[in-house]
Amino acid sequence: MKATIKNYQQTPRKVRVVANLIKGKKVQDALVELDFLAKRAAGPIKKLIQSAAANAKKNFSIDPETLIISDVRVDKGMVLKRFMPRARGSASRLNLRFSHLTISLGLPKEKKGATKTKNK
Repeated sequence: MKATIKNYQQTPRKVRVVANLIKGKKVQDALVELDFLAKRAAGPIKKLIQSAAANAKKNFSIDPETLIISDVRVDKGMVLKRFMPRARGSASRLNLRFSHLTISLGLPKEKKGATKTKNK
């Protein structure tokens, strides 16, 4: 259950801050947290999680309530090179960076020690 965004216009460094907050959480908990997060990347990431959950429901018949966010990848996309005029006829370069986002959802793994009980 994956979903991707290609060439999202924000630097990968800024998007990774939001991505690291939701890694390993349940889908519903991540969506609630992104609702109240004051970062620009929260909106597109929320939409991406909803898309991955819809993919899981439609393609694999898995209830999105049971899924967790198993992997979030933010990779470097293209870079637009622009110039800004500076003093005395010079110019400085501006790099407009883009990001590629990939979210994978999975089923939670059971804890190994939780199923065993001690006999007294």
